[in-house]
Amino acid sequence: MIEVPPADEPFSLDELQKAARNHGLPLEALRYDVTPAGLHYLLIHYDIPATDAATWRLDIAGNVARPLSLSMDDIMGRPARTLAVTMECAGNGRVRMPNRVRSQPWIVEAVGTAEWTGTPLADVLAEAGVGADSVEIVFGGIDHGIQGEVEQDYQRSLTLDDARREEVLLVWAMNGQPLLPQHGAPLRLIVPGWYGMASVKWLNRIEAVTSPFQGYQQVTAYRIQQSEDDPGEPLTRMKVRALMTPPGIAEFPSLNRLVDAGPVTLAGRAWSGFAPITRVEVGVDGVWHEADLGAANGSFAWRPWSWTWQAEPGEHVLSCQATDAAGNRQPLAPFWNVQGMGNNYIQTVPVRVR
Repeated sequence: MIEVPPADEPFSLDELQKAARNHGLPLEALRYDVTPAGLHYLLIHYDIPATDAATWRLDIAGNVARPLSLSMDDIMGRPARTLAVTMECAGNGRVRMPNRVRSQPWIVEAVGTAEWTGTPLADVLAEAGVGADSVEIVFGGIDHGIQGEVEQDYQRSLTLDDARREEVLLVWAMNGQPLLPQHGAPLRLIVPGWYGMASVKWLNRIEAVTSPFQGYQQVTAYRIQQSEDDPGEPLTRMKVRALMTPPGIAEFPSLNRLVDAGPVTLAGRAWSGFAPITRVEVGVDGVWHEADLGAANGSFAWRPWSWTWQAEPGEHVLSCQATDAAGNRQPLAPFWNVQGMGNNYIQTVPVRVR
């Protein structure tokens, strides 16, 4: 049952508990090309499971010619690849909707970019001999709990074509170090360009199936719905978004920004799961200016941007808006949907100039 509290209702204890467990990226950490592991956003649905790399097995089964059961040594002995990948939660921006959904209360901070090291999934699927009549590959983790009154392991699927993309990895390291427990140790999936729900953590089984997977996280969660009866559209790739590193200094406890008059460099990051970023505009009190773009750290990592503002004393509202090569552009206003997903409308940053 989706809960939509009254617009003026304060956050509930369960929302505060989720926010404490699932931290976001402090926006000043946008300064890093690669997000330190402890600052990268987290979303953990159930409990962090206890795992042991020494006894871990990854089973590949279902509609395959040669079922496999691989140890971590088997997996880590395969050809390795490291990719810088920006990952964002599909619920990022949820609490900025009118009439927020009572769920993980993300503002805009559910994002991070890490260098993930692993082996291409496609090679493992080829070794297992996935049947030609397979339509999807199902990925299962050992994190177990109840959601929507359904007891379940966390499971998601990809179409066979998406699973065979060369950049989809079975990952054992983050930023050159073994995965941390909260990031899916000892093994997880990374699906570059997609929202984070596709990158299954604590991965221990892969199954080729001949009909579309009907698990809860696939057909009920992570969808854009206009009502609870609406089957909705599934979330896949990340929508275009830009974020600004907060300028100046923070005022506590509001965290509103205080800057000095004169030239102020505004900077941030922009990304899209559909196409490369081609433009970022910076808004000052609703007047837009073209930002300069830097080079991205690879095809799946965010792109830096900057612009110099001649700040004048007074109260101002800053914003940023990204456009990608496919013509996708961030909306100026939020849109409501039942689960509060995919809400990529522009960030606004109130500042006081002294």
